[in-house]
This record gives sequence, C-alpha cells and structure tokens, in this order.
Amino acid sequence: MTGKTGKRKTRERLLVAACEMFARDGFHNARVADICCLAGANVASVNYYFTNKTTLYIETWKYAFQQFEEPAFSDNAKGTPEATLKKYIHAIMKDFTAKGRMGYFSRLYLMELARPTGLIQDTWRELIEPRRQKLHHIIRKIMGKNADNDKVLLCELSIINQCRTLLTIKHSDLEYLLNKKFNSDLIKSLADHIAEFSLAGIKAIGNFNE
Repeated sequence: MTGKTGKRKTRERLLVAACEMFARDGFHNARVADICCLAGANVASVNYYFTNKTTLYIETWKYAFQQFEEPAFSDNAKGTPEATLKKYIHAIMKDFTAKGRMGYFSRLYLMELARPTGLIQDTWRELIEPRRQKLHHIIRKIMGKNADNDKVLLCELSIINQCRTLLTIKHSDLEYLLNKKFNSDLIKSLADHIAEFSLAGIKAIGNFNE
C-alpha cells in the first residue's frame, strides 16, 4: 500500500466512523477520541486530515451525501419527463430507506433536526442545489410552457415531503395505516402512488395556468 493510498484509506475510515458516531450521538455528544477508536486511527488523525471537529462534521455530511443513489436526472436521460420523475421518486425513496453507508445522510439529517448545530446549513444547500435545479427542470416540462416558478417550488416541496414519510413515520405505524407489511413491495407501492399523485397534481396546475 502506497503512502497516498494509506492516507485515503485512513481518511475514509474516519469519515465512516464519524457518520456512525454523529448519527448516533449528535455533533456535540460525539467524541473525537471515540471516532478515532472506531476508525482504528490515532487520536491526532482528525486534526491531521480535517483540522478540527467542525470541519470533520461538514466533510462527514459531504461523504454521506455521496453514498446516495444518484436520481435519474442525467442530461442524457431517455424517456418522457413523467418517466424521469417517476424514476427520481423511486430513487429517493430507496435512499431514504437505505441501510448501511447509503443510509448515513438520512440519519445525519434526522439527528440535525433533533439537535440543530447551525453548522451545516450552507453545506446542505450546496449539496442539494444541483439536484433541485434538475428536478425543477423536469417539473416545468410536465407543467407546461406557462409554468409559474412559485408553483414549481411548491410542487417540489410537495414531492419531497411525501417521500419523507418514510423518515418521519415509524415503520410499524405505516404498517398499521396501510394495512401492509413494511418491505420492498410496500416501498415500491408507496413510491408508485407518490409518483401518480404528484404527476396528476403537476398536470392539473399546468392546465389551470393555461
């Protein structure tokens, strides 16, 4: 293993450990020493790779976001805007229910909601903005040539908050409310419904604006 490869491995181990500790304990309660121990790294490693705990926290968010599945918003994506939006909704629902590394970002986000730090707002906006712009583009295509910007933003908020049902409602409560066992089939069924509901709403708003 070369020196550069070893450094990358150590840095990534610290980020993985930080995802676990910050998601479990929050920024203020997570201890740098515990993160280094979990990562199998020297206590001085955080200062070496990240300067301080705050920078580590911010870089942890960036790392966690990179683990998410990329929504189907490629500039060269094939298919209709409706199909592209449906693929996006399925991708984000998968992200929100993911375990392991792919689930880090959702866990960090929920912890930040419960115990706000004020440290991550600019980074969070920087991370999600490119995806937001692509989503707005798809919504405008579906809504039509007279799409109103405020309506586009409200449609985006509606879609995202429907998808966040999987983060804000206990799985056992969803099973009760939907009378189905929580599994991949339920997630797909819920994603299909959100897509159909959202498409109908976006098109209705578009027709109203004409």
